[in-house]
Amino acid sequence: MTKKYIFVTGGVLSGVGKGITAASIGAVLQAKGLSVSVQKCDPYLNVDAGLLNPKEHGECFVTKDGAETDLDLGHYERFLDLELTRKNTTLSGRLLRDLIADERAGKFGGQTVQLVPHLTNAIKKSIHEAAEGDVHIVEIGGTVGDYEGLSFIEAIRDFSQEVGRNNCLFVHVVYVPFLEASQEYKTKPAQNAMAELRSFGIMPDVVAVRTEGHDKPPRSVGEKIAISSGVRPEGIIMMPNVNTVYEVPLTVARDLGPMLSEFTGVTTEPDLTRWENLATRDTTDYAREVTVGLVAKYIDNTDTYLSVTEALKSAAWAENCEVNIWWINSETASDDDFSQVDAVLVPGGFGSRGVEGKIAAATYCLEHNKPYLGICLGMQTAVIAAARRGGVDGANSEEFGAGQGTNVIYLMDGQAGKESTGGTMRLGDYPAVLKEGSLVAKTYGTTEVTERHRHRYEVNQDFVQAIKQGGLVVSGTSPDGRLVEFVESPHCDYFVATQAHPEFKSRPFRPHPLFSGLIRAAVLARSA
Repeated sequence: MTKKYIFVTGGVLSGVGKGITAASIGAVLQAKGLSVSVQKCDPYLNVDAGLLNPKEHGECFVTKDGAETDLDLGHYERFLDLELTRKNTTLSGRLLRDLIADERAGKFGGQTVQLVPHLTNAIKKSIHEAAEGDVHIVEIGGTVGDYEGLSFIEAIRDFSQEVGRNNCLFVHVVYVPFLEASQEYKTKPAQNAMAELRSFGIMPDVVAVRTEGHDKPPRSVGEKIAISSGVRPEGIIMMPNVNTVYEVPLTVARDLGPMLSEFTGVTTEPDLTRWENLATRDTTDYAREVTVGLVAKYIDNTDTYLSVTEALKSAAWAENCEVNIWWINSETASDDDFSQVDAVLVPGGFGSRGVEGKIAAATYCLEHNKPYLGICLGMQTAVIAAARRGGVDGANSEEFGAGQGTNVIYLMDGQAGKESTGGTMRLGDYPAVLKEGSLVAKTYGTTEVTERHRHRYEVNQDFVQAIKQGGLVVSGTSPDGRLVEFVESPHCDYFVATQAHPEFKSRPFRPHPLFSGLIRAAVLARSA
């Protein structure tokens, strides 16, 4: 079949669910037997998402080839079970950087370099390079009308003319608020957003109407939007809140299925069994439940740890139990907090704020046989905790200004001077060798694993003996033995920590072994 393209844009306001919509459309197409690729285009003047504040933007998702990206790529990977790369994310900053470099190298032959056509051509090129499946889905970040996004809107308009308008489907996601005072839905902001999109030469084929609450708005809302926009009534789909995001593919299949069949020419009914099962699992009242304490500092924006929380939920469903996530502020964490949960998880992070609370969490778990999973910084703080218990007074990390004699965590070779620069860490997939018979080897079911990374500090192996004295042993290293990748406690039922970010490889229908191990240990601890 001729390659098809689906462009997902947003209007009224950001954060209305374009990423989930794009991922859900892709899931339905996969369920019809089509191959799908996906891409996020963001108009930020950043080269990547590595230096964006997680408190504002949420999680920085890392791809297998080391791209630091928007959290929507996590949605794509989880929904579509794909492993994406840097070509699946496009930011204005990177494109502009490359254009300026080409201009300085004389590649434009003295031309005046402009947003149109040079930047728009670069955007179109990035779409062609990322398009691999039968259908390529492109989400445009932000909202239509944002100044920084105008080049992207112009690029996809021009792209549709080049590949044929019949090969492109434009999906516009809009928000329709409900006013309590008048007890009615107000469509005017959505109508204005549609008019703005049309003013740029794009007539949407589908309008996804996001509303608050779980009830569908009356038909009149969709009819009003259809009349004012010129979109066919069957192209208006209502997307109220759902109990779980994993219900959205079911909504898309039900309401948009005929149009997707018409667009692709593939009339096969989608097999949605896995999504029906997943939605049921997420909304089931389980007989068993566990509470996991997540010790973190950005607890006012839980999207910072989105892949971690999704990995915990997936692991719990696979174990037929409910997981309650107890957010523990690492700046105020105490033994009383740790004592009230069945297991503790310390996620990745940077900086000294709240680090003593994370060290305290690892110390408590070591001393009370509390199930523990440490990720990246969560491994480093566990090592610091063990070193202190093993007699290294003042043990700390070089990142936090520790003295040279107590740096049980230190800066990796080649990282000096790069601490504040983006894209310079050890990023992406790296292999590790696990010690035969270790807990992590048993948990994975193998001694050779590959996990994603995002760090510039590592364990100082000069302190391995002290760390062992404090209750931890090295159970996995890089193949050359130079980098510590896993530690565990031989004295605890489940105390595992890794320098990697296993959450990025967890899937809702295939949970990651380390998270499954933590949930199983929590179930046993609760029943003891």
